[in-house]
Amino acid sequence: MAVVTRVLLVEDEAQIRRFVRLALQGEGWLVLESDTLAGGILAAGTQMPDLIVLDLGLPDGDGIDLVREVRAWSDVPILILSARFQEAERIVALDAGADDFLSKPFGVGEMLARLRALLRRRHRTSDEASSLVSFGVNEVDLALRRVRHGGQEVHLTPKEYRLLCLLIRQPGKVLTQQHLLREVWGPTFEGSGHYLRIYIRRLRQKLEPDATQPQHFLTEIGVGYRFLP
Repeated sequence: MAVVTRVLLVEDEAQIRRFVRLALQGEGWLVLESDTLAGGILAAGTQMPDLIVLDLGLPDGDGIDLVREVRAWSDVPILILSARFQEAERIVALDAGADDFLSKPFGVGEMLARLRALLRRRHRTSDEASSLVSFGVNEVDLALRRVRHGGQEVHLTPKEYRLLCLLIRQPGKVLTQQHLLREVWGPTFEGSGHYLRIYIRRLRQKLEPDATQPQHFLTEIGVGYRFLP
């Protein structure tokens, strides 16, 4: 018997909720709905969804509070849908634990593509016995700390390798500059975005088919980076 993907949709605008619900159901997914923050938190805890699609501007509170609440006990992928356009607000949501962010208005095709990417990450095995990650002509052996490109071994510096591992372990997820800098260089480097740009460029030069048109290490302007297998 096939397992049906369960998606929790937390959105207070009825028209948008209907639009998104129909798109999700078109993928064959079961849609659970809430139009309030309190209802969304309750549904997240009791219904155990596989994905959460969340509006930030809810009538009884800020959707970021739901992100923080859920992140205390679950790593379920969360996609934010919001009319907030400021980069600072997107960064706050992502740093709180959201996986991706779409500003309204948005295209249904892009929304579904991002959700499918998040779902693939959700379904990835956490078994370290399966430590090979492949993308394009690249293969990363996490157990042996070995990287190959087109069958040829690639040398990465310790920081390049650390950055690569952070990205490939969370495919489809937008990782903020602050998060990546903190994890690779330490908390005192969170404002040193030029370091990150240099190292992302190096990964592209070593692992992309064309470093000028990256397919795997994508820039989210003003926010951070996303890895796509």
